[in-house]
Amino acid sequence: MRKILVGLMLAGTISVGGSAARAADVAAGKAKAMEVCGACHGENGISQTENIPSLAGQLDQYIQWQLVYFRAGSRKNEQMQPVVEPLNNEDIRNLGAYFASLTPPKGPSDDNPDLSEKGKQAAVGRRCASCHTDSFAGTKAVARIAGQREEYLVKALHDYKSGVRSGGGQAAMADVAYPLSEEEITALAHYLAHL
Repeated sequence: MRKILVGLMLAGTISVGGSAARAADVAAGKAKAMEVCGACHGENGISQTENIPSLAGQLDQYIQWQLVYFRAGSRKNEQMQPVVEPLNNEDIRNLGAYFASLTPPKGPSDDNPDLSEKGKQAAVGRRCASCHTDSFAGTKAVARIAGQREEYLVKALHDYKSGVRSGGGQAAMADVAYPLSEEEITALAHYLAHL
């Protein structure tokens, strides 16, 4: 029932009163991001804060889904809930368009190519590209993970593995992350962060 409710809420962000959705306003998204997102997710969506993801270059649809999940309470995070609760559907559309319009972060130069090679093997073995695409840039409602903060990727994989992260279409990630060893998590996060 909760998934149906969240789906209906997302549908409300995409269409208004049965008519076609209004075009998102990137400038309004930028203004809202500066107001509510920048302190944690960084100027221009590139996080400088440990365990906080960069949002620059993240896909519009992915951003919208995650904000709706947070707002509905189906994705839990005590820092995000109060920030997202007052957002209306137009804010969510605008934020998705704004972050998608930004240049994604470029991974730092690789300081451990051997670890990256192990991570690449883990990505192939776990078929990460089947959802996140060959470049790990994501697609539609699937996250861009290339160039993401390394410690955030470790945290996210741990959260999926332990079941702490839930809400939305997370079942596939839980199935992928559960069998990962600690060594694979470390290597996978290192590889993806340095793309």
